[in-house]
Amino acid sequence: MRHWLLKSEPNVFSLEDLKNCPNQTEHWDGIRNYQARNLMRDGMKVGDRAFFYHSRQAEPAIVGTVRVVREAYPDHTSWDTTSKYFDENSSEENPRWLMVDVQFESEFSLPITLKELRNIPELKEMFLLRKGMRLSIQPVTEEEFELILSLVKD
Repeated sequence: MRHWLLKSEPNVFSLEDLKNCPNQTEHWDGIRNYQARNLMRDGMKVGDRAFFYHSRQAEPAIVGTVRVVREAYPDHTSWDTTSKYFDENSSEENPRWLMVDVQFESEFSLPITLKELRNIPELKEMFLLRKGMRLSIQPVTEEEFELILSLVKD
């Protein structure tokens, strides 16, 4: 099993939105970065766990966890001309972009903020904390994952 961090703007798709989906499951669409797509395609497997990270808010934070329940498959929004994720170079015959399905696992009673994470020396190499790291899908080591989970206050 691998671990991940999935970023989403809460005004676009939040952990609460995922909780309200049928079976608390939804596809993770809209990935339009080749490196993030390749991580999803080559690395994400059913059963992998991920942190759900709310970005672009006053205090960006990890707010909970999800589990991958379906491995990478074509992102149909890329060939939907009405979608904000439409890509004229992607088609059903030759899909350029992929998505996975994730299922809600847990919500933290208190979010773990980016500021808090930056103050933990053991996390200094975490992808999220590296200067210029903006990928919406990032690998997380098992040690990082367990350390962050140990911060969760019930």
